[in-house]
Amino acid sequence: MGKTILEIKNLESFYGPIMAIRGVSLKVEEGKVVTVLGANGAGKSTLMKTISGIMDPEKGQILFDGEEIQGREPHAIVRRGIVHVPEGREVFPLLSVDENLSLGAYSRHDRAEIARDRDMVFDYFPILAERRNQEAGTLSGGQQQMLAIGRGLMLRPKIMLLDEPSLGLSPLLVQEIFAILKRVNRDEGVTMMLVEQNARVALDLADFGYVMEIGRIVMEGTADRLMQSEDIKSFYLGHQEEGQRGERRWKRKKTWR
Repeated sequence: MGKTILEIKNLESFYGPIMAIRGVSLKVEEGKVVTVLGANGAGKSTLMKTISGIMDPEKGQILFDGEEIQGREPHAIVRRGIVHVPEGREVFPLLSVDENLSLGAYSRHDRAEIARDRDMVFDYFPILAERRNQEAGTLSGGQQQMLAIGRGLMLRPKIMLLDEPSLGLSPLLVQEIFAILKRVNRDEGVTMMLVEQNARVALDLADFGYVMEIGRIVMEGTADRLMQSEDIKSFYLGHQEEGQRGERRWKRKKTWR
């Protein structure tokens, strides 16, 4: 067991009047990739927003490097080294690629290191180097996703929260982006927590996974074990009718390590 960098204990969070997170507990080890799988409405995005301070939890603890961070302002959480790459990318459309990357490093003052990290981002995403002076809003969806990830890397995060990075992208682009995420994790040592509906690519990237349904963790285990699970194969890897995917109601929480 490695060092636990992020731990969530009995978290409850509401989205309006709806309890979207129901007693969730999970851990993320330093240097690892952890994925949270689930269908639409499972509570995955609410979980990410609660960790990053966009939403306040009703109950429970969020421990980062052993320190409670629940209820803190988002900017304070970012300064601790938690970077949230949101669903839908949310780049600054009227700013250039370069300006978006600069905003990712807004809290840093080490100019030489910032320049080196910009080169690192361009090394991972060469298309961004080619379009560094182009307005972000004119990029393709895949290029905007690359920019959102690159902007997050500019902060030198201790952990990167990635919310549905495959959303709306072609299968080829999804494979390309996830291959780059794997390189970033391996070469830069960036810890990642990834929420995804695309179970196959998520489990291929991850070391450990959790499955959420209607706000609860219903299954957890190593990525390899989850990939072999008949439940995962049936309800998340396409071995069933499309209209039924994600509608499984788990009788009990399953854990494999």
